[in-house]
Amino acid sequence: MSYTFRGRTLNKIGVIGSGQIGPDIALHFAKVMAPHGTPVVVVDINDEALAAGKARLEKKVARGVQGGAFKPEEGEAITGGVEFTSDYAALAGADLVVEAATENEAIKGKIFSQLAELCAPDALLLSNSSHLEPEVIFAPLAKKSNTGVVHYFFPAERNRALEIVPGEATDPEHVEWLLAFYTEIGKVPIRVGSRYGYAIDPLFEGLLQTAALLQEHGVATSKQIDSVAQEVLGLGVGPFTAHNLTGGNPITAHGLSLLTTRVNPWFKPPQSLLDKVAKGEDWETPGRGEAVEVDADTKTKVADALRATFWGLSCEVLDSGITNVGDLDMAVEIGLVINPPFASMNAYGVAESLALVEALRASHPAFATFPLAKCLQAQAKRGEPWEIPYVLREDHDGVAVLTIRRPKVLNALNGDVFAQLQAHAEAIDADPAIQGAVITGFGTKAFVSGADVGFLAKIETPEQGVACSLSSQAPLNRIEAMQKPVVCAMNGLAFGGGNELAMSCHARVCKAGLRTFVGQPEPNLGIIPGAGGTQRLPRLIGIEPAAKILRDGRPISSKQALELGLVRAEVEGDVVAAAVQLVRDAAAGKVELPPIAQGPLADVPDALPPVELGHLSTAIDAIIQRAILEGARMSLADGLKHEAELFADVVRTQDMKIGITNFMTKGPRSKAEFVHA
Repeated sequence: MSYTFRGRTLNKIGVIGSGQIGPDIALHFAKVMAPHGTPVVVVDINDEALAAGKARLEKKVARGVQGGAFKPEEGEAITGGVEFTSDYAALAGADLVVEAATENEAIKGKIFSQLAELCAPDALLLSNSSHLEPEVIFAPLAKKSNTGVVHYFFPAERNRALEIVPGEATDPEHVEWLLAFYTEIGKVPIRVGSRYGYAIDPLFEGLLQTAALLQEHGVATSKQIDSVAQEVLGLGVGPFTAHNLTGGNPITAHGLSLLTTRVNPWFKPPQSLLDKVAKGEDWETPGRGEAVEVDADTKTKVADALRATFWGLSCEVLDSGITNVGDLDMAVEIGLVINPPFASMNAYGVAESLALVEALRASHPAFATFPLAKCLQAQAKRGEPWEIPYVLREDHDGVAVLTIRRPKVLNALNGDVFAQLQAHAEAIDADPAIQGAVITGFGTKAFVSGADVGFLAKIETPEQGVACSLSSQAPLNRIEAMQKPVVCAMNGLAFGGGNELAMSCHARVCKAGLRTFVGQPEPNLGIIPGAGGTQRLPRLIGIEPAAKILRDGRPISSKQALELGLVRAEVEGDVVAAAVQLVRDAAAGKVELPPIAQGPLADVPDALPPVELGHLSTAIDAIIQRAILEGARMSLADGLKHEAELFADVVRTQDMKIGITNFMTKGPRSKAEFVHA
């Protein structure tokens, strides 16, 4: 059996190395490939490493079965689909191989020379190096067009971030395929230019360097530094704890020693790090649940130094030209579990961020050569925040494809996304080279999971509620008013604002077979839809079917959405490609995309049929019914305004506060205890 994606078939996948990360890479492949029967082969010359890697993989799968992530038969298929062996001949015919051996260019070169003889002629030969440039790794090979770096992050089977680093000779088509392939199998890849350490490791290692220097200089203890780092940078664990967990001291010491000459002279392994490596010791870090006391002055010194390091090095990476603001922000947030650098600089102030970097450089001779990035100085001089793209535009022969990319929150809408959607809509309408547009979401799980609840929590007055609703409706109204066909390619679930966005498009197509697809879960939060849901859904599928979806908050499947007429088609293959073709056909007059009814609806009932509300608020339900029935008797434009005005009534209820607070504190699966008032 095999797995085929965009014209490339994978009959066998190889992983070289059964050490710290190889088995985890194999586990991720196995989870994806098990349903297709594509085998994964892990090769290592050390039998003990093979045994340990196999045991770790099986333990993780068993834990997944126990926790309900896999069914028992799925767990068996995953473990049964991975072979651990010391025989390189087992890789014969492999179509894709990821090398995850020791960070040594001679060893890697020898491995790939063997693979070039064993694997399929057009096999992709990839290295999970964390530092070495592709030109260095693949230097021994005569053919380099099918090579490149794919840098995974710990733990590789769960951490979705991935740096894809092509070399000078890498075929651009292979790079595009890898970006699409890794996205398809659940990763969040970014393309990075070839430079030692790539884009993200210099930040990870630089933070440890500053942390170790602060400890060496007596500013704070390692426990205090880890504690402050978690608080001010949003780290899941502090830099010392992270290195203990990943066994990263040796590779960071080696990386810093080479970053000195290949990137910036500030990089240098601190003596305390070298001592830890020599003795094989871990850092002293806080225990689970341990409270670490840090006085205000110490906290400020540590926080300022860590922020300056993080932001200064992020800007140095940007200066290098190997990546961009949007990719780096996204990859750092996911890969390192840390607040995104440019968004956090915007929140702190760009000029203030520059001042921290300048203060760090003056604080101690060890920081005198810390990089002062040109882009940071220029941005501070402009007095503007960093522009961070969350809606990406890519033109395909006259069709603009807009992709909403916020993978950490399943592409949830916020003020920036709304603003960027509106700006793109205006630009596309004004562009004579563009005949239409497609709107889709990044990844495979969600088109748009809804709207960020955080901004709803900030609504305190009825007037703010109305303003929030109107500001959400404006960009969707602009999309609906576009003079060129706009098709929504719904690549996954569409909840709340995601469905409202889709309904503002002129047509919708979706991925086939989605059991959980469209829903308006607002009643669970003690609110009503505020971006047009109560007005557009009845006009698209009828009042009674729409009322049920709007009132009970339960999602429907893609099959049901097709039957109701909410989507035009379920697509078995590439949903974006299908949407692009539909735009072209509509622009050429081959098909019609019927416009949504702009006037009042006919035969509006006096009342709606009963709906089983369960725990939901009857007070909120009464407002939803008013929005549906009263809005249906108005024009669409007036109905949208009416929906926004009714949001003021929502804000006046106790149940909105209860619902939002419950969501923010207990999560989406917890049922709020509404008081129906």
